[in-house]
Amino acid sequence: MERTQEKTQKIQQIILVAGIIFVAFNLRPAITSVGPLITTIRDDLGMSNWSAGLLTSLPLVAFAIMSPLIPRLANRFSNERIMLAGLVLLLLGISVRSVSVIFLLFFGTLLVGVGIAVCNVLLPSVIKEKFPLKVALMTSIYSTAMGVFAAAASGLSIPLAINIGLGWQWALVVWGIPALLGIFLWIYLNKRNKSTQSMDVAFVTGENNAIWRSSLAWQVAAFMGLQSFLFYVTISWLPEILHQYGLSMSAAGWMLSIMQLVGLPASFLVPVIAGKLKSQRPIVIVNGILSITGYTGLLMGESYLVMIISTVLIGFTLSGTFALALAFLGMRAKNAKQAAALSGMAQCLGYLLAALGPLLIGLLYDLTHSWNIPLMFLIGVSLCVVLFGMGAGRNKFVLE
Repeated sequence: MERTQEKTQKIQQIILVAGIIFVAFNLRPAITSVGPLITTIRDDLGMSNWSAGLLTSLPLVAFAIMSPLIPRLANRFSNERIMLAGLVLLLLGISVRSVSVIFLLFFGTLLVGVGIAVCNVLLPSVIKEKFPLKVALMTSIYSTAMGVFAAAASGLSIPLAINIGLGWQWALVVWGIPALLGIFLWIYLNKRNKSTQSMDVAFVTGENNAIWRSSLAWQVAAFMGLQSFLFYVTISWLPEILHQYGLSMSAAGWMLSIMQLVGLPASFLVPVIAGKLKSQRPIVIVNGILSITGYTGLLMGESYLVMIISTVLIGFTLSGTFALALAFLGMRAKNAKQAAALSGMAQCLGYLLAALGPLLIGLLYDLTHSWNIPLMFLIGVSLCVVLFGMGAGRNKFVLE
């Protein structure tokens, strides 16, 4: 009897880990698949650069608006049920935005953002609750899984759209498949946890209110936002920058994919290393140096070698800082309730800031007709990431 129970518990644990990984698979492809195709979509629908930038910014606006609400919704309906709802919204958004009508393109993109926001906010809380002693390891696993599919989406978008002949519409629809598989897993997990309510309403409300008065929480939020600013600008406009430097759009798309693939070791190792250190400031400094060097390389040279080296450095730093930002959401909180509150706040303010990135950089390029000013701006943002990371990397909890 005991052995049967142990086997059942192990199976449940495996399914839960699989559910977390499949959610991670869906956190970026719906967005990273757009970057290599953004020029095709822009030209097909007659859009300007700044409005094309909205295709990346809109999901981030949804992240910002929804993030503070999600912990309360999860408390009322359970993490499993809201996670399932997020995946359904994501699949619906991917389908709607693939219709060649500008309104549906933007409306579907907004739904994509809402769906991803739900999963973004709840994953750190689920991990803190279900794996309290393995937060760093689980963060490494899901951030790496996220990076694998993000890279695949960037690299395969052009081949799917052009080489196979799917067009940009069906090339985007393909990334609804992981969402569909994730839905089946979380239907099962939802049934197994129907009666589970992990948080007390009054307590969660108090945590959410108190978190906004924590200076450390604000520093974590700024770190999250600025590193996201860099990431979403890069996946939106790096192919266009490299294309202007002489690469074909297909090659530029694969460079974006390579950028994310080379960052996978950082995605896995950074949270593990961070969990062994009392202060994460050394990691912040190393990532900052790589970021500044990478964007400076794009600014200073247009040779193929410089482009490759710069892209690799940027890949390491973007993956490393993102994984560290996710780790902060668990490490700076004492329990799952604080993790949910911190995650909601950090992703609200963080992604509101990040949403300005693709739009602002697209506007700067429209005004200057050069990538020099936008790249200099990104170097400045890299310095700010270091500044706020030094505060967020302190060995403290947000509500102590």
